[in-house]
Amino acid sequence: MISFSLALVVLLAAVLSRAYGASFTSRSPSRREIPEQAQIIDQKSLNVLPTVPPPTLSNASTLFIPPGYDLGSLTDKPFHIYDDDFYDVLGSNPTLTLIANTGSNPMFHEATVWYPPTDEMFFVQNAGVAAAGTGLNKSNVILKISIPEAMAVSTLRNANGSVTVHTVDAPAILNSNGATNFNGQLVFAAEGQGDWKTSQLVVMNPREPYNTTILLNNYFGRQFNSLNDLAVNPRNKELYFTDTLYGYLQDFRPQPGLRNQVYRYNEKTGAVVAVADGFNLPNGITFSPDGSYAYITDTGIFHGVWGFNLTNPASIYRFDVQEDGTWDNRKLFAYIDSGVADGIHCDSNGNVYSGCGDGVHVWNPSGKLIGKIFLGKTSANFNFAGDGRMVICAEEDLYYATLGASGGAYIGQL
Repeated sequence: MISFSLALVVLLAAVLSRAYGASFTSRSPSRREIPEQAQIIDQKSLNVLPTVPPPTLSNASTLFIPPGYDLGSLTDKPFHIYDDDFYDVLGSNPTLTLIANTGSNPMFHEATVWYPPTDEMFFVQNAGVAAAGTGLNKSNVILKISIPEAMAVSTLRNANGSVTVHTVDAPAILNSNGATNFNGQLVFAAEGQGDWKTSQLVVMNPREPYNTTILLNNYFGRQFNSLNDLAVNPRNKELYFTDTLYGYLQDFRPQPGLRNQVYRYNEKTGAVVAVADGFNLPNGITFSPDGSYAYITDTGIFHGVWGFNLTNPASIYRFDVQEDGTWDNRKLFAYIDSGVADGIHCDSNGNVYSGCGDGVHVWNPSGKLIGKIFLGKTSANFNFAGDGRMVICAEEDLYYATLGASGGAYIGQL
């Protein structure tokens, strides 16, 4: 669970823009027509900057505004093309629409999961932050929207208030953070609350009255630390999940008693097995469409109420998933240039998307950054709603995007 405000070094960027903007306005030519809401970011022009601020002014918690731009120009055309491969992701006419805003309450945080039978997207409020008042004394809430309602306003840039945000009554799920499809229902990673309300996996019926069943609440009698995210491998159908420290780091869970690691759960046998460790703070998890690769985000730089350690990971790691479900060949897939990689998903072509400090970043399967959906603020999570539709959580803001890419092609098998 990640939530932090990016300290915008806008004044510095504005000065640089005025002084040096002319030398940075050229753009690399493209083979294809640029969509209306997109723009090319020429990485070559950023290799040598006139001034590079010290780490106290420019770091993972600040927002990089390239010379020649300002925040408005970056958000006016939010689909940033870093490589021609991104055109296939965008399609001919990508759109981004603000569909809800809550002022200061971070209602749109994590656990974005699409339920195809009702065409609804579920997500959760931030747990453990002062602005929400959640954590030790109050659990966060689960919410949902209708995708057809969002589709109806997708031609607008600002449709705030046009889509109804519904609260889901599921009080048994305490401080939920991650969610995924599971046997025709949804399973949530609940971080827990205090010493005795343990972190656990809870299955919820996505239809009223939202019945819940505890799937797993211990590792051989020991509490999990703070379950964060989960995903089903589309090949072996086993449920994999991350356990980390954010409940403790945000003062609503006790001192941890286990390593920070990734587990797998076999529903048929009930076996719970650790499959990967060596992380600082393992967070998001997803699989490639064929299940052969696993991706884990490590948000080690961010320590909740304790602040940042900027020398820790802000990284995505990739593993090979073996036929027996074990993992091998750990590889650094990407290091994030803005904030951390939090929630993570793949499209049907194997491109990798993650919510980061300035929006949603997209890499091709080899780890090359090909584009961003630039929000100018943190997105902890997002998800596809089938073909060409995406919902993006950005704490106080909720967005609906249309793209050329598709995700969740195997969702009906889970």
